[in-house]
Amino acid sequence: MNGLRLIPLGGMGHVTQNMYLYEYEDEILIVDCGIGFPDMYMPGVDILIPDTAYLMKQLEEGFHIAGMLLTHGHDDHIAATPYILPELPDFPMYGSPLTAGFAENRMQDMEKPRKVNVLQDKKWCKIGKYFEVMPLAMTHSVPDTKHYIIKTPEGIVYHGTDFKLDQKPIDGVLPDYDSIEELGKAGVDLMLMDCLRVEKKGWVKSESTCGPAIEEAMMNIKGKALVTLMSSHIHRIQQTINAAAKCGRKVAFVGRSVEQNVEVALSLKKLNVPMGMIIDKHDITNTADSELCVIIAGSQGQEGSSLIRAIYGEHPILRINSQDKVIFSADAIPGNDVPYYAAIDELFRNGVEVVYPSLSPDIHQSGHAGAEEQRTLLSMVMPRYVMPIGGADRHRVLFKTMVAGQVGIEEKRVLVPGDGDIIMLKDGQISYPEQITIRGRAVDGLGIGDVGPRVISDRLALGNAGMIVIVLPRDRKNGQFHLDQMQVVSRGFVYMQDAEEVVKFIKDQTANFISQEKKKKTDTSLRIRLEKMIARKLFSIIRREPMIVVSFIDV
Repeated sequence: MNGLRLIPLGGMGHVTQNMYLYEYEDEILIVDCGIGFPDMYMPGVDILIPDTAYLMKQLEEGFHIAGMLLTHGHDDHIAATPYILPELPDFPMYGSPLTAGFAENRMQDMEKPRKVNVLQDKKWCKIGKYFEVMPLAMTHSVPDTKHYIIKTPEGIVYHGTDFKLDQKPIDGVLPDYDSIEELGKAGVDLMLMDCLRVEKKGWVKSESTCGPAIEEAMMNIKGKALVTLMSSHIHRIQQTINAAAKCGRKVAFVGRSVEQNVEVALSLKKLNVPMGMIIDKHDITNTADSELCVIIAGSQGQEGSSLIRAIYGEHPILRINSQDKVIFSADAIPGNDVPYYAAIDELFRNGVEVVYPSLSPDIHQSGHAGAEEQRTLLSMVMPRYVMPIGGADRHRVLFKTMVAGQVGIEEKRVLVPGDGDIIMLKDGQISYPEQITIRGRAVDGLGIGDVGPRVISDRLALGNAGMIVIVLPRDRKNGQFHLDQMQVVSRGFVYMQDAEEVVKFIKDQTANFISQEKKKKTDTSLRIRLEKMIARKLFSIIRREPMIVVSFIDV
């Protein structure tokens, strides 16, 4: 039984790693391709990217990709493209001018960078045999955000990515209310809708309220004004530039992501900067601190970011001193509180004045609609079915409660599918015909997807309780172990009061285990069984779980 199948590969219950597949007959339309951010329980992991195993399987079975839509320029919607697209065949990509520019920048390091075609608002575009799409203007924390109308043989889908209904946007581009209302009157079968800020009652304040707060924070600073924000937040960058101009400060951009995004925005005339106001970052030391505003990447406290390197004195051209003020014009991304506040704490310890949203609420405004805005947009569209996206599980459930109780859509028509559920639209009805396993892939340095749960578990064990290595010499000729030459080495392991007692215990247990092994085992099998036994015995007496590594050395 064929129908329109919707397969979320990310953005469902995890906020980030946004990637959705629309599948009809033998064609697949992809919407977004974003990264996620590791938590404190994923040591060494740089970013997370969507699991494309299902997509690869479909391609092997004869499906083809009709195209990819990019909704807006945030990394959790576009930044996985350099990692995932090299695995996929060529297909057309589409987005707004700024989104296309940002995405093409992200893909510059690919062996074969791809071009993103620019779509016009309110103009239908045929993609493949079965899909027609039309972008509509929407406001968010990055300019040129679009909501997409996707026309399929099974009906109309409204793909409503991240949004807020900003009444006073910085660039004057309002949401396309007229087109949305017309669409609602014509009928929408399924609406996907951002639900991240459903906990906030009422409306989120306009982005334009941040400008005065930034200007106020920038006044009367003896040293440098350092402003850190999301690098794609061009409207916030514009307001920071305006505040710097009023305070008589030149502006320097520090951090690859900020520098690249500003370059794209300037080329598309999305930023308005007075002549001579921007200075090269390498000229920072030639400008008086009291005349300088630095817009710097690293607002989430990311390890290795320009801000973190400057905080710890490791940046090659920028130092932060006690005369400076650091302005965090960004909140912590959900789940990223630890590194975010660690950066702020370190600045306070160093005697640096810091302004952040908890102290000055208007220094940052969310780009995600509050509950009243969500109800307003939903009431304009009034789809047959609605599915909350872009939020954690609590946001999706709260959205369902809000909609069923206050908007007038039946509770059964608010879809909160489980992780891996495939959603099918056929003959105006929704079903869940299949479930797939989805696991986000870790990017660790140059490795993509090769850091699995076992590796993460080993890293956590090393970090929490250290490591014990048992070295067992073995006669190369007859395979007999020289138990009297056994060595036990530890790193990062907290011993009991008498370390020698623990080492003796490990040696005795190992010797007993080896001597009782009557049947010939493979090295791998013997090693794994011995590691598990020692770990279990150690935990029973010291209540710690160091990582156990057994090594056989032929002599």
